[in-house]
Amino acid sequence: MHTRAFRILAAALLALGTTTTLRAQAPAATADSSLLKTLQWRNIGPFRGGRADAIAGVTGQPYVYYAGYTGGGLWKTDDAGHSWKNISDGFFRTSSVGAIGVAESDPNVLYVGMGEHAVRGQSSSYGDGVYKSTDAGKTWKNIGLAATKQISQVRVHPQNPDLVYVAAQGDRWKGTADRGIYRSTDGGKNWSLILKGTNAFSGASDLSMDPTNPRILYAAFWDHQRLPWQVR
Repeated sequence: MHTRAFRILAAALLALGTTTTLRAQAPAATADSSLLKTLQWRNIGPFRGGRADAIAGVTGQPYVYYAGYTGGGLWKTDDAGHSWKNISDGFFRTSSVGAIGVAESDPNVLYVGMGEHAVRGQSSSYGDGVYKSTDAGKTWKNIGLAATKQISQVRVHPQNPDLVYVAAQGDRWKGTADRGIYRSTDGGKNWSLILKGTNAFSGASDLSMDPTNPRILYAAFWDHQRLPWQVR
C-alpha cells in the first residue's frame, strides 16, 4: 500500500515539474504592430458641439469620456462614443470650454475650465471661470476664477481630488493681472495665484503634471494679444 502511494505521489510531482518547466520555457507573448495598420480613424461625434478643444477619459472606466467644445458646452459618453449627452446645459452660464480635469482618486469629481484657449483670427468666445461636479457631471457649481476669461488646462492631484491647478491664459484682448497658474487646496473654495508671467499679456498656455511625482509641474506661458487686425 505504501509503495503504491509513493509511486502515485512521485508521478504527480513529475508531471507537475514537467508542466512548470514547459510554462517557464514558453516564449513571451509579443504584440504584432502590423495589425494596427488595418485600424482607421472615424468621427464619433457629437456633431452639434462645434470645434472640440478639450477631452478627458476616466481611469478604470474605458468607455467613459468627456468632450468640451468652443461653443457647444460639455458632453459625455458612457459607451465609447456611440452616443453623447450634453451635461452642461442648465448649469453653465457660458458655452465655451477650455479644459477638463477628472480626479483619478474619485472620478465623480470633475473640474471644467471655461473659455476657448485656441485664440484665432476670428473672435473666440470667453469663459466665466471654473465649474465643479461631485456626481460625475449630473450637477455643477461655479467655483470662481471668472476674471481669467480663457483657461487652457486643469490638473488634479492623482491622490487628492481637492488639490487642483488651473492654467489661466487670460483675456485675449487686453493685459490683465488675472493670468498664470492658480492652485486650490480645498476643492475650489479658495484660489491662490502661484505663478505669473513676465508681463500683463503673458498667460499660461499649458500645464503638465509629472505622472510619477505630482509635486513636479511644468508650465508654459504665451505673451499674446488679440487685436482687431491681427493676433500677435
